[in-house]
Amino acid sequence: MNRLSRLLAVRWSGQISDGLFQSSLASFVLFSPERATSAISAATAFAVVLLPYSLIGPYIGIFLDRFSRRAIVAYCNLARALNLCLVAYLVKSGHSGIILTLVVLLSFGLNRLILSALSAGLPLMVSKEHLISSNALAVTGGTIGVVIGGGIGIGVKKIVDSFLTSDQASAVVISLGAVIYLISALLSFRLSAREIGPHEHEERFENAGFKEMLEGFHILAEHADSIRAIITTAIQRGLITALTLMLLLLERNTFNSPDNPDAGLASFGIALAVTGVGVGIGAIVTPYFAARVGRHQWIRLMVLSSMPFLAVITIVTNRFTVILAAFFLGLTGQAIKVTADALVQSKIDDEYRGRTFAFYDVAVNGSIVLGALFAAMVLPQSGQSRTLPIVLIVVLAGTAVGLLQSTNFSADSRPTT
Repeated sequence: MNRLSRLLAVRWSGQISDGLFQSSLASFVLFSPERATSAISAATAFAVVLLPYSLIGPYIGIFLDRFSRRAIVAYCNLARALNLCLVAYLVKSGHSGIILTLVVLLSFGLNRLILSALSAGLPLMVSKEHLISSNALAVTGGTIGVVIGGGIGIGVKKIVDSFLTSDQASAVVISLGAVIYLISALLSFRLSAREIGPHEHEERFENAGFKEMLEGFHILAEHADSIRAIITTAIQRGLITALTLMLLLLERNTFNSPDNPDAGLASFGIALAVTGVGVGIGAIVTPYFAARVGRHQWIRLMVLSSMPFLAVITIVTNRFTVILAAFFLGLTGQAIKVTADALVQSKIDDEYRGRTFAFYDVAVNGSIVLGALFAAMVLPQSGQSRTLPIVLIVVLAGTAVGLLQSTNFSADSRPTT
């Protein structure tokens, strides 16, 4: 447990900083009095920060299987700390154009690489029978860390807003995030050079490059249940993103006055905190129930359990019903994610695990972008829509029937090739 705690310290500290960074960006871009918030602008933000990494993620994943993951995590955190210093300067200066976009892109790309490395290395820290509970601890603690960081960011900004401009206050929060990234980098060095892999005997270079990336895909395709679990997780993350966009617009433009973005940001922060509670509960109950009903059946049940709460929104759309749906979608989504992570980690050898989790990230990122873009197409400026939750229900039903039938999603699933 002491070894795992060192990995968790790196992950959780970094994700607290993620929350600080994301809350300050949301305030600067989406909840600023000078900048109008629309579904298109929010969806574009998702696409801008996620798509570039998705294009190169599988290739970058090769490095996670060939070089010390500890070194990658440490130096990427150092790079993020420096990157946020530049972001803070740009935000303080009021820059919101292409330069800020490119710098933010770099930060998010480094973040995905770090999380992939930590997920790939976790199975080397615990036994197979403890994978689900360890994933629950790692992923959920990180998610809660993001929520806590976001809350700290909103609180700090509110304090410094009284004597600084809004953009300057956002820059202060971002600078605090840079300090925490630096701490996360230093914590990385508590891990030994090869503690989270790869092992020295796994470092082969005869197929380095595109062939090696395809080799990793081939290994993943040999485990039909793993790839179905990844796709299911990706779909669910896309649905959560669509609902988050709906909630953002409702809090910004309907539940609060559009002329009072601070109230909208505060309410949105509370809604995310409630969702974070659902995420925590989902992770807490998953090890118990997954062990009793089986990983595959638990994922199926969680997909089906998401649907009734979305149905409520189609009948009554108010702050309570939307947050209730977000709470349960967060709960079931985290249960799916934790179980899918453990399923993939237990099936894929460490030699290919880095590329597998890089592909996993790409699938999730792509689905998040699609969910955001679809929501942008159907949501009005007010955020009120019955079409969106109905479509989400249909997608969940299709996932349960098409991907997760017991005949094609079980421990003895046949290879996909």
